Amino acid sequence: MTYPVPGNPIDRIPKVELHCHVEGTVRPSTVVELARKAGRPLPVDDPADLYRYDSLDSFLSIFWLVQETLVTRDDWARIAYESLVDASGHGLRYREMFFTPARHLAAGQDLAGIVAGLTDGIEAAEAETGVRCRLIADIDRAYGPAAGLELVEWIGELRRAGRAERVIGIGADSTELGVDLRAFEPAFAAARWLGFRRTCHAGEAVGVGPDNIRVALDVLGAERIDHGVAIAEDPALVREVAARGVPLTVCPLSNVVIANRYRQLSDHPLLALRDAGLLVTVNTDDPAMMEHDLGREYRLLGEAFDLDLEALGRLAREGIDSTWLDDSERRSLRAEFDRA
Repeated sequence: MTYPVPGNPIDRIPKVELHCHVEGTVRPSTVVELARKAGRPLPVDDPADLYRYDSLDSFLSIFWLVQETLVTRDDWARIAYESLVDASGHGLRYREMFFTPARHLAAGQDLAGIVAGLTDGIEAAEAETGVRCRLIADIDRAYGPAAGLELVEWIGELRRAGRAERVIGIGADSTELGVDLRAFEPAFAAARWLGFRRTCHAGEAVGVGPDNIRVALDVLGAERIDHGVAIAEDPALVREVAARGVPLTVCPLSNVVIANRYRQLSDHPLLALRDAGLLVTVNTDDPAMMEHDLGREYRLLGEAFDLDLEALGRLAREGIDSTWLDDSERRSLRAEFDRA
């Protein structure tokens, strides 16, 4: 396997990433070009000013704006390609990447075209960099449970037809406040019946406690929890989730900058949760929207918690256990990480 050779020692640590939204990786300059091509006016003239927000809700409004610039199969291919190429220089070796198509489907886009475009971009990036990537179709909770069920059924049809082989999982994201996760049980039941892996954003937003995490696990049957940091408020749930081996895909800087859940990175419970026996992975969430990358995520964690390169390398390698790769693929990836 051939990868770019970064100069920064932390960038040279091989990494997996299990919580990254392709729409949140779009370069500002690409957003400007796609918006101009699509005839979508932007609220700023300078692309550097595009990603400015002060809360999770204001962040989501920008995230939705970026989504509106994705109109054609080629647009999806471009952002998938750029996303993986950009991350490869910071140590990414394997990613399970979210895409959230509800807004596009409501506007009349074809799901098959979206998946095909993402696949085109991933395959081009894989051929160029050696990074591997699979997809998770995220339900946008703002569109309601019926739309979520429809998405799952549609993805299932595409996969049966051999047109969505890279889509291995179903998730749920977007707004958390004022949403009853239980209402999405039919969509997750359908995902399980169709053979998809399941994950769910829960316990992220300010004002949300650990209850949503329990609903995601016990009602929706989620096999992973995305963010999940509110679990720190419930020691009994921490012990239960650790015993069940359910991973948390944690995004420390995002929890500070986007969700404003913590004042600074050193307040984040990532290491405490890991020390309590939880499977915890390190991820970027929406890196372009934070002028961020996977190497910087690890560097900032190292600075906040006084972790050296060896400790950061162990943290990266542990992430392999939380992937949805089969056992032989995991062994192969561990060997690859050990060689690196």
